[in-house]
Amino acid sequence: MTERPTALVTGASRGVGAAVARALAPTHDVLLGGRDEQALAALAAELPGGRAWPVELTAVTEADVAGVERLDVLVHSAGVAELGRLADQSADAWRRTMEVNVVAVAELTRLLLPALRRAGGHVVCVNSGAGLRANPEWGVYAASKFALKAFADALRLEEPALRVTTVYPGRVDTDMQRGVRDYEGGPYEPGKYLKAETVARAVLAAVTAGPDAHLTDLTLRPSGGPVN
Repeated sequence: MTERPTALVTGASRGVGAAVARALAPTHDVLLGGRDEQALAALAAELPGGRAWPVELTAVTEADVAGVERLDVLVHSAGVAELGRLADQSADAWRRTMEVNVVAVAELTRLLLPALRRAGGHVVCVNSGAGLRANPEWGVYAASKFALKAFADALRLEEPALRVTTVYPGRVDTDMQRGVRDYEGGPYEPGKYLKAETVARAVLAAVTAGPDAHLTDLTLRPSGGPVN
């Protein structure tokens, strides 16, 4: 790593996470967090100052972050979506979703708070339209995203030296969205969804806002597409 600011992006092997890493790379050294070591290595080779950080986010420990002494930006982009009627969702489905979408975020942030405080850093949570509105068959996912919103809101108040931003995208053209549309039984229409690069530009706007600006909440909706 160099003297440039450092960012850590989770879910960086694909989709929004990879797009955010690419958007930050011109100005930041980027740690690429995720489980797919091959994809992370390929992206790291593409980015100046990029470095793969393979990790199981639901089992992250102090040893995993031991080398991160100062962190300017932490972007939480990793997430899972399990859809279905509440009557059919098992306790295991709730636990899996909350573990990835909320608990892993909270624990990684906690472990990195000393590094973030040293830098007067910025935490960005990539949430979802489901974090503002719960729809039928989205209950488990929406509950996790409502919880993620609460986490970010509380962190912002508890750590006034940090900036904390939540981004609420509508549907995004990603592999996760393909899985959602398979479940819903509808056609996959990428032209009706946000591009991952568009969400990344919103994250970049929050990160690069002047020191006198704190963008707390950003909501993005596809033009002419579905809300959630």
